[in-house]
Amino acid sequence: MIMINMFEVNETNRMINQENLDVRTITIGINLIDCIDSDLNRLNQKIYNKITTVAKDLVTVGNDIEKDFGIPIVNKRISVTPIALIGSAACTCPKDYVTIAKTLDKAAKVVGVNFIGGYSALVSKGMTKEEENLIRSIPEALAVTEHVCSSINVGSSKSGINMDAVRLMGEIVLQTAEHTKERDSLGCAKLVIFCNAPDDNPFMAGAFHGVTEADAVINVGVSGPGVVKTALEKVRGESFEVLCETIKKTAFKVTRVGQLVAKEASKRLNIPFGIIDLSLAPTPAIGDSVADILVEIGLEYAGAPGTTAALALLNDQVKKGGVMASSYVGGLSGAFIPVSEDQGMIDAVVAGALTLEKLEAMTCVCSVGLDMIAIPGDTKATTISGIIADEMAIGMINQKTTAVRIIPVIDKEVGDTVEFGGLLGYAPVMPVNKFSCDNFIQRTGRIPAPIHSFKN
Repeated sequence: MIMINMFEVNETNRMINQENLDVRTITIGINLIDCIDSDLNRLNQKIYNKITTVAKDLVTVGNDIEKDFGIPIVNKRISVTPIALIGSAACTCPKDYVTIAKTLDKAAKVVGVNFIGGYSALVSKGMTKEEENLIRSIPEALAVTEHVCSSINVGSSKSGINMDAVRLMGEIVLQTAEHTKERDSLGCAKLVIFCNAPDDNPFMAGAFHGVTEADAVINVGVSGPGVVKTALEKVRGESFEVLCETIKKTAFKVTRVGQLVAKEASKRLNIPFGIIDLSLAPTPAIGDSVADILVEIGLEYAGAPGTTAALALLNDQVKKGGVMASSYVGGLSGAFIPVSEDQGMIDAVVAGALTLEKLEAMTCVCSVGLDMIAIPGDTKATTISGIIADEMAIGMINQKTTAVRIIPVIDKEVGDTVEFGGLLGYAPVMPVNKFSCDNFIQRTGRIPAPIHSFKN
């Protein structure tokens, strides 16, 4: 039982009403292993039946908690066991997997969630024919569905980087952009490539229900960049010690809100509570920006010298505050730096302060990676694979999660702006290094795990 006193209630109300605090998502993770069937029609029916049964009350309960506690719950979502595993017995070609994507989309619409994640494959060391079929189905699957999100894990600190999968994903990203070019290549916004993907991530597009998880679980993602920025405004010019303590205490308070909602959702849905993901996930709304926090710390723009150090400080203190507030902090937890979803990041790109290379450096110390970045539509597949490989290497060597969600916008070039809408925001098209990495990407096999991976 979490006891919250009246002071905390009033403080929480202020954070919600004035500082954009919200529960970004309640995500039900659903295990689909018991749906496996060699008959594709039966498989699809089992998947549909299980999702619509387990998650039938999610949206209603989320809305009720929002009303009862006055805490905004922005999204209700579902993650499922990686579909490459679930479809392997029935799917003999990419088209077969697309039928499952359609089933997931239909189930998501019926229960009323905005996204369903888990159209995924885990191929960090090798890739089966079935996993390759799922990966090759992604462009069509994301083009013909509205709610489905896809993620592919191509590397880990324990197994290295599967460069065959990296090369293939460069092609798949470009094909996905082509398949959805009428919508400014929006399909790529629902596709993320990981190194060290966590099993319990509630945030899209990377959420899937890990095979180590229970049959069903409630994971909650909380976000409050505006709350952190407001707290830091009160300690301008103070020492780093005061700065760090302020971030840590604020993260503690934000996580407490998430813990309250998670426990209540778990009780009402009769589904075990999994984790709280405390991630400073921005939105396009003014005052809800991670870049603005970096400016408040003392930078003219995100991307200025000192940005990586400031982001490292922010990320670490957010995690420290979170783990003090809940014993079950998981997922990604920390600061996200998506370009299109953060007005401060957009402003920094337009001002020339923030480049793709600087964003890559920042991913060494933040929670995710190169996220929601629009690039020219004529970028080569091998160049995209090279960008993915660089980001996977950062994750592998540093034993952290990294990811790439990059959008080559067909028929757009540097200087153009792309409007994605809603939480996905808009983005200026950023320049990409023009020099070739073709001979590197065309090698086969995998990059082996680093020496420090041998810990047994």
